[in-house]
Amino acid sequence: MKNDTTIIKRSLKSAVFIEDKLRHSLERSGASDSLIEKIIIEVKNILYEGISTKEIYKKAFSMLKKEALPAAGRYKLKKAILELGPTGYPFEKFVAALLQFQSYEIQVGTIVQGHCVAHEVDVIAEKNNSKYIVECKFHSDSSRHCNVKIPLYIQSRFVDIKKEWMKKSSGDKKQFQGWIFTNTRFTKDAIQYANCSNLKLTAWSFPKEGSLKERIDLSGLHPITCLSTITMKEKEQLLKREVVLCKSIITEPDVLNLLNIKEIRKKKIMKEIKELCRL
Repeated sequence: MKNDTTIIKRSLKSAVFIEDKLRHSLERSGASDSLIEKIIIEVKNILYEGISTKEIYKKAFSMLKKEALPAAGRYKLKKAILELGPTGYPFEKFVAALLQFQSYEIQVGTIVQGHCVAHEVDVIAEKNNSKYIVECKFHSDSSRHCNVKIPLYIQSRFVDIKKEWMKKSSGDKKQFQGWIFTNTRFTKDAIQYANCSNLKLTAWSFPKEGSLKERIDLSGLHPITCLSTITMKEKEQLLKREVVLCKSIITEPDVLNLLNIKEIRKKKIMKEIKELCRL
């Protein structure tokens, strides 16, 4: 197969298949070198003009699932984040956990009084002399991006809250800033406005250092939606009970009792979690 095969992304935009991108994502999953080579050969064998990235992903994931279950869980990370819906609350808890891992003091789902009105804030994060109003924009569709309206709206809320905070913190050197997390992408004008107004942005692969993907890799925190040993319905049950992280099941294994499953399955689930989180 020629090396310039055109593939179709989820956004319906076309691109050229790049073997190194597939290789890198497989390496990040922790798959062995021999398995990576095997998967790349199989994927190249099914390539055709106009193949979708979904079909490529499906082929690679199925092979990982058969031969390296923990690697499959890490490989499907982006898709697993999309499965945290339909509400955005599990994503808020996930973002809060990532920030807490980086030594931020966090509060989730707090009502904060601004200068003009009260605001419900997804996450308040504080570290050293900096305090952040964090807004989490979750999408269950990877083709949906955050346009400029999002930072415009968040900035107006932040300005109102900051004005009230400044009155209470007169004399100290605390810095206040707005921060937006999304599991997909920001448009160019959203990034331009955020840079101009001093808003922090974190998306799946943005910025180059400190992206959502990088923060998850560094923390080793994985959502329960990465797991292959429980069904989607069972994942939804756990999410409704605010069980978002695989590590939560490690520390409180009794939450699996919510699923009414046999001990043998519980052992399989715990084994996958420990291998996935490299515990």
